[in-house]
Amino acid sequence: MNRHWLRRICNSPWLRRICNSAALSISICNALSVSAQTDTLHLTLDECITMARRQSVDAAVALGELRSAYWQWRSYKADLLPEVSLQGTLPSYNKRYSSYQQADGGLSFVRNDYLGLDGSLNITQKLWPTGGTLSVESSLDYLHQSVTSPTGGGREGANQLMSLPVAITLSQPLFGTNHQKWDRRIEPLRYREAQARFLTETEQVAMQAISLYFGLLLAGEQVNIARQNLQTAEKLYEVAQAKRRMGTVSENDVLQMRLDVLTARSALTNSESMWQANQFALRSFLDVEADIMPAVPEDIPQLRLVYDDVLGHALRNNALATTMRRRQLEADYAVASARANRQSINLYAQLGYTGTGNNMSSAYRHLLSNEVVQVGVTIPLLDWGKRKGQRRVAESNREIVQGQLRQQAQEFRQNIFILTEQFNNQAEQLRIACEADTIARRRYHTNVETFKIGSISTLELSDAQKAKDQARQNRIQQLFNYWYYYYQIRSIALWDFERGCELTADIEKLVRQ
Repeated sequence: MNRHWLRRICNSPWLRRICNSAALSISICNALSVSAQTDTLHLTLDECITMARRQSVDAAVALGELRSAYWQWRSYKADLLPEVSLQGTLPSYNKRYSSYQQADGGLSFVRNDYLGLDGSLNITQKLWPTGGTLSVESSLDYLHQSVTSPTGGGREGANQLMSLPVAITLSQPLFGTNHQKWDRRIEPLRYREAQARFLTETEQVAMQAISLYFGLLLAGEQVNIARQNLQTAEKLYEVAQAKRRMGTVSENDVLQMRLDVLTARSALTNSESMWQANQFALRSFLDVEADIMPAVPEDIPQLRLVYDDVLGHALRNNALATTMRRRQLEADYAVASARANRQSINLYAQLGYTGTGNNMSSAYRHLLSNEVVQVGVTIPLLDWGKRKGQRRVAESNREIVQGQLRQQAQEFRQNIFILTEQFNNQAEQLRIACEADTIARRRYHTNVETFKIGSISTLELSDAQKAKDQARQNRIQQLFNYWYYYYQIRSIALWDFERGCELTADIEKLVRQ
């Protein structure tokens, strides 16, 4: 009979509908679970740093600044190479009256009617050792002038050509500042500074990613702690109610446990809100849409840095060291320019051949020498101390720059020493925090079991819970400090201490991508 009753129940329509609904619910839950998995991005710390360097806004800004410096450097190098230019007037037509001075000194107006064409090919090269300019020129001028025929039969034309097959021209300032020579010393430092700054900014992007990554990780730990505390508070509240009914605890203890439940719920709400804020910040920084699930980094490099080694790498690679050298050169350049501003002497010399004729062949047949030498001199006789004041200002500014550079050098060395000591001490701090976290959790679980049997009070249990929470959060914080200090030292020294190599980048590939 029982089998017959069970068979009837299993074959009933309402049971089949319930089973179908349950299967459909399970399928929907599985689909939602798969969708949630696809919308969640699990990231390690290294993956987060790599993604930040590749697609964050800060990384794009750093790359844009590098591109600007790269093309500025390319423009400077191109300016040192010979420049070939073609100039011409095609054509120039004039038909008008113009004034003409006669032999007796009187002026009259004459009618001009002519067509002119001219063109020149120039090759110019800057001479950085002397600061001058050397050029080679070849030109041809054509002039067609219309005149009235003496017989009154109309107008006739006369063609004239002037050729300059080759002319070498030198323009050289004498006893002045060689700007090209100073640029040759300053511009390479400026480009090296831009490269080092890009690498530093890339490491700073990694530091920002580390801050946001551990901020989300710590917020997630706080959510987990709040949930565990709420579950534990609810269980202990049920235990306290049962003990109250048995008369083993006072009403005050029960109310305290109820207050702990409310406090735990409030803490969970606040921690979830903080987790959402940190989640949004990291997603925006990495430019991703999916929720990010960070993982606690377990592999910690066992490093102990030496101050002298870190300082040596920083002095060779850091942008600040290059900036200090560049600023010193610029200050010396300003003083040299102010001292050379007392007078101005320029030499202009041209040597070549020229010819004229009515046609192309005659213009290049009988060539004559074409020589020009000019020396321009500008000497101030009375300037009321203006140039002396400019020189003193430049010298004072150089002294200020030298003082600032000495101060920056001292602060630079001091910051490196402090960071090195902090990093070396942080490894021990992290080890202590991990051990304290393990002990605090064991102590808390022991106190929970002890409270259930009534051996400790609620205050002692609350103290163990706070110690557990603080130890867990301190472990995450010390882990963050370790990685932040490490990448901060990397950003200053521009050196990979794990692999023992210099931080570099393929500038050509980055600029052209």
